[in-house]
Amino acid sequence: MKNILRTLAASAALACAGIAAAQTAPITVKIIGFNDFHGNLQTPGTFGVNTIVPAAQRPLVGGAEYLAAYVARLKAQNPLNVVVGAGDMVSASPLISALFFDEPTVEALNHVGLEFTSVGNHEFDHGSTELKRLQNGGCKITNGQPDPNSCKGLGSRAPGTFDGAKFQYLSANVIETATGKTLLAPYGIKSFNGVKIAFIGMTLKGTPGIVTPTGVAGLQFNDEADTVNALVPRLRTQGIEAIVVLVHQGGFQTSPNVGDINGCDGNLKNADGTASDIANIVSRLDDAVDLVISAHTHAAYNCSANTVDVVNNGGTAKITARPTGLPNKTGRLIPVTSASAFGRIVTDVDVTLDPKTRQVLAVAPTNRLVDETDPAIKQAIATDPTVQNIVNGYNALVSPLSGRVIATISRALPNSANGAGEMPAGDLIADAQLQATQPANLGGSQIAFMNAGGVRNPGFAPAGVSYPYNLTYGDAFTVQPFGNTLVTMTLTAQQIKNVLEQQFNGCMGQTANRVMQISNGFKYSWKASAPACSKIVDVSLTPTDVSTVPPQATGAAEVIVANGVVLNPTKTYRVTVNNFMATGGDGFTVLIGGTNQLGGAQDIDALTAYLSGYKAPAAAYDPAQPALAIPRITQLP
Repeated sequence: MKNILRTLAASAALACAGIAAAQTAPITVKIIGFNDFHGNLQTPGTFGVNTIVPAAQRPLVGGAEYLAAYVARLKAQNPLNVVVGAGDMVSASPLISALFFDEPTVEALNHVGLEFTSVGNHEFDHGSTELKRLQNGGCKITNGQPDPNSCKGLGSRAPGTFDGAKFQYLSANVIETATGKTLLAPYGIKSFNGVKIAFIGMTLKGTPGIVTPTGVAGLQFNDEADTVNALVPRLRTQGIEAIVVLVHQGGFQTSPNVGDINGCDGNLKNADGTASDIANIVSRLDDAVDLVISAHTHAAYNCSANTVDVVNNGGTAKITARPTGLPNKTGRLIPVTSASAFGRIVTDVDVTLDPKTRQVLAVAPTNRLVDETDPAIKQAIATDPTVQNIVNGYNALVSPLSGRVIATISRALPNSANGAGEMPAGDLIADAQLQATQPANLGGSQIAFMNAGGVRNPGFAPAGVSYPYNLTYGDAFTVQPFGNTLVTMTLTAQQIKNVLEQQFNGCMGQTANRVMQISNGFKYSWKASAPACSKIVDVSLTPTDVSTVPPQATGAAEVIVANGVVLNPTKTYRVTVNNFMATGGDGFTVLIGGTNQLGGAQDIDALTAYLSGYKAPAAAYDPAQPALAIPRITQLP
């Protein structure tokens, strides 16, 4: 009997020793991240791991069903996992999602397995009430009644319902001014074998300047780094040492690594070459933050500390790592990642944790293409077509509208700008908005301005098509997805000069270069080397009827500004912009002073009406035709 007891005691001791060893051994958690999905339920086209991959060899990427399959593959590699996002999951979406108020995207992401995501600026496009509806569910109400395009329920529990997001939106720095409380949860926590990781959600502080003011009414956007740092003590009282920030802000790589999805060149820059906003945020973060998953710029980068070795030494794990990343306020290098946009990339992050101290020991991220050509992924979709069925179902509902041909274009009209800031797609949109408001009873407009940020990628340049191309309503909606309305106002010549100056960083509160797109008949030149608020050199207006094909000049050119001087400052003009700009969006506060404002059509309706003049058997739209007077903007040294 004693021998039996000794044997049992020995076995118990060995078991306890094994449990103790298991509890002190490092554990690895897989974090799967993506950002800026923007309702791209279907593939946005081809993409390469770097710019040296020839365009013809870049695979098709993205599509919600492929994203779901890639996420499932990564989750299968480690049962300790979490799926997170960094904002802009909805809005500025293709028609397949936008027509149904982005409910299809929320439903699809529920089935992808998204658990936490920060709130991006575009989640505020339709206001905080609509954001809360997407979070909590329920049908969209229009004019007091459920909207017929809402609650299709193809990915919800039943037709006629909308479940809302099963994932948690996080917005630690967005405060409701009426209550002083955060609009949504500030952070989410998930436990892995008893070790908790906190995910703090952060919206870029500058959101009020790039969203329609009505969309952010009653909200306060606090500093990103200050907000994170203030939360650290609260999280530590809960025994949390592992902290991940999901922030909707980012940067760009610079040459030579631009386009390398796992590169991190130059510590990232803003588009104008200045130090990146994300680097500035990270440089002020508390040392408690272990990983930053960023977004907003639609760029791919991987600034990370890649683990070389992990050794368990007497219950405390030690690591050796390659020193890369962005420095925090102590100078420690923090891994910072971004997964481009539209579901083209997922970020696969292995995080090593010490169960004894609950500290993060190592972070190893890798950006991976969501490659549609992978046979194993295709088989996985065939095995579980849940998300594919959701996408196909909504595509069937939207196809009659989306596939309708509205015009023929002779060549690609992208939203990429030339050196002066002019875009082929922007010229067309500005003309469409002028045509819609030019009649006296619709505003009597003489000039139209379009914000460049509202001309969405890829412009009127669908991937993989040949020209001339029959442009569809779906193509047009992809370029103009916001549902903005047109506003025609009266501006003086001085105000026109001022708003043109306000396009450039440092003038009247402008924080970046934002060159507006302008309508036919309006021309100006600007001097790059001139100081802020003194860049506009010459401005002229030739009255032009843009409703005819081709457009027809109806009067002689009038000089408004000559050599930087406004010739008749008090003379007035009727100018059309969208409602976003009219209320000061993109920093164009001069427009708030416009008088005699008159509302007009939706931007997409104006666009399709204009393009109808170029539908077969009429001639295709050709930006080279002289009557379009392109280019309209001239940059001087």
